[in-house]
This record gives sequence, structure tokens and C-alpha cells, in this order.
Amino acid sequence: MNLPNYEKNNIVNLMSAIAQSFDRKSIYKPTDLISIETLKYAKNIVLIIIDGLGYEFMTRQGQGSFLHEHLVGQMTSVFPTTTASAITSFATGVAPQQHAFSGWFLWYKELGTLCASLPFAPRIGGTPFDQRKERKIKIKPLLGADSFSDQLGTSTYLIIKKDIIHSSFNKTLFSKSKKFPYNSLTGFFTQIKKAISDHTHKKFIHAYWPTFDALSHKHGVQSDVVKKHFEEIDKKIRNLAKNVKNTKTTLIVTADHGLIDTSPERIMRLEHHPKLQECLVIPLCGEPRVNYCYVRPDKTKQFEDYVNSKLDSYVTLHKSADLIGKNYFGLFDPNPKLLDRIGDYTLIAKENYIFTDQLMGEMKHKLTGVHGGLSNEELFIPLIVT
Repeated sequence: MNLPNYEKNNIVNLMSAIAQSFDRKSIYKPTDLISIETLKYAKNIVLIIIDGLGYEFMTRQGQGSFLHEHLVGQMTSVFPTTTASAITSFATGVAPQQHAFSGWFLWYKELGTLCASLPFAPRIGGTPFDQRKERKIKIKPLLGADSFSDQLGTSTYLIIKKDIIHSSFNKTLFSKSKKFPYNSLTGFFTQIKKAISDHTHKKFIHAYWPTFDALSHKHGVQSDVVKKHFEEIDKKIRNLAKNVKNTKTTLIVTADHGLIDTSPERIMRLEHHPKLQECLVIPLCGEPRVNYCYVRPDKTKQFEDYVNSKLDSYVTLHKSADLIGKNYFGLFDPNPKLLDRIGDYTLIAKENYIFTDQLMGEMKHKLTGVHGGLSNEELFIPLIVT
């Protein structure tokens, strides 16, 4: 099983290199895949995050593309390999070990509820906690780290889809950034160019594109639809690089994670395992590929025995605290909130299996492309620099 490499070429190491180019320090070492001197020379550092664009996809299906031509190496995502954890690492510059956003669905002891972390709303759906008419709750006390952009001491920009520009997450972690919304791929690149030309002083631009991931979830990362979309992105970035050639702009293109395709027969459902289900205090948390299990103290042996005897071919069983000690989530001292958010045990899916449950009112899992686990397809991400 592969693990994130937080010592060298990881999301946090990339962010450390960017921080050093602004004379800011990070607890993580900078990556050696990109020159800090190059970043210091740049007037515009543009970080383009293509959600779901894995290194395996790039090397297998991106041959001959502009992006592949400017590929400087592979990095690892964080654990789990999911947007909630990785985007928070981009936005804070540190690993889940510090920020404690350890998955999409998390049990927040502070709120007494199971929450979709980035939308900051109950798992079952409804109004985000910070947008309610009464008893509004802000996301900041739940975050274990400060904003990366806000600490740079320079002009910063967030290029983000219009429907999430005012989310609690974005308002908190990009509070000092100018926010440029978009509704289309053309609009995305128009806004990047607008930010670059906003003034001539040094700036940092964080630009996030979600549709590659969304199409991969729906159609599968190996689908023609996804390949066509990649080609559209590639063409746009080629044109952008040409247009900003004489503006002292460094374009950095990477991803939060990759994806792996699953199939209906590889989807395991908790309802088909009642003996396991009766061991749990609350529903499964985390991700369909990385489940955090909160187990009744009197059912610990039953839980372990069932997983080891019935599910051994599909998942690996870990005590969640052990994963912190083995640096799955990052290096250095862990955030005290982290242990509360990863349960007693963690199930990490093998091959392309997923393990999921269903709350009342929820639809059954129907995604083709999935992520969160530690396969090559999910863990390794490209670093492209122009």
C-alpha cells in the first residue's frame, strides 16, 4: 500500500515552496520539483487545481498534450485522497494532521452531528450551519489551521465557481482574497487572466476547477466524456500560457487527488452486514473508500472478528489512532480534534471496492469514479509548471 510522502513531494511541500517564495515559512519542507527562485522571480504565481486529475490519467491518457509536455513530476495527495482533505491542505498549507478535515462526512463532536465538511451542512442535507436564520454557526472554530493566502502578505485571488464563492469555507480561508466567480470553463480562464492583469505587483492566484472530478464520478475516469473534457482544459491552458508569456507569470497546474473506477458488484453496503452494523454507534463517516467507524465498547471484539473474517478480501482494518502515529495524515503533532473525527477504527478499501451506508432520505451510491483510497490512481497527482 502506498502512503503520502509528506517529507518531499506532496501538496503540503508544494505549498511550502510557494510560501518561501513570499518569504514565509512552513513546518513542511518545500518540494524540490520546482525552483523557489523561479517562484520568487514571478510577478504572478497562479495555482490551478483541476479536481480529480490524477498522475496516472495524465501519463496514460494525456500523452501528447500541452500539460504532459510541461509535466515536471508526480506528487502525492494527502490522506484520505479526497477534496475535503486536500483542498483544505491547499487552503491552509498543512496536512490533515494539522487542519483535521479528515474526510467529506465527519462527526463533529462540537456540533453533535454528522456533517458534510466543505458545504458545512448536515450529511442528510439542508441549510448550511452558517446560513441559518437562527443559531448560525461559523466554520472557523472547527478548522485546525489558518488561511494560507491570508498569511502571504501580498495580493491574493480566489477563482471559484459562482455557486460556492460565498460558502463558509471560502469566506473563512480566503477572507482577504479578491474573489472572482465564474460559471463556465471559458469564464474560469477569463477570470484568471483578469486577476493576472489586475495590477503589476506580485500576487498569488488560487484557481479551482471542479468539473473534471464531477464528470469522472458520473461517467468514470476512463470514459470518452472525461477524455474530451481533459482535451478542452488542455487547450485552454495552452492558450493561457501563450497569452501571459511576457507577464512574468508562473502557472502551476496540479490536482487534489485522482480517481479509480468501480463497478456495481464492487459496491459493498452496510445494510447487507447487519452483524457489523449493530456494532456501530453512529453511521459510517469519512469516505466510501476510507470509512471511519465509531464502535460500541462492548462490541469491539465482534467488530474486529467480523471485519477480519467477512471483509478481509475487500478492506484493511486499522485502529484509527495507529494511523496518526504512522503519519498517514501528516507529520508533526496532531491536532487534538483529529482523533475525534476519525473514529475508533478505519477501513481502507482494497483494489476498487467501496463500502457505504445509507441514511433515511439518502439516495444509494451510484458513482462510477471514486476516490479517497490509496491506489496509485487516487494517490498520485501531477505537477505541471509553465
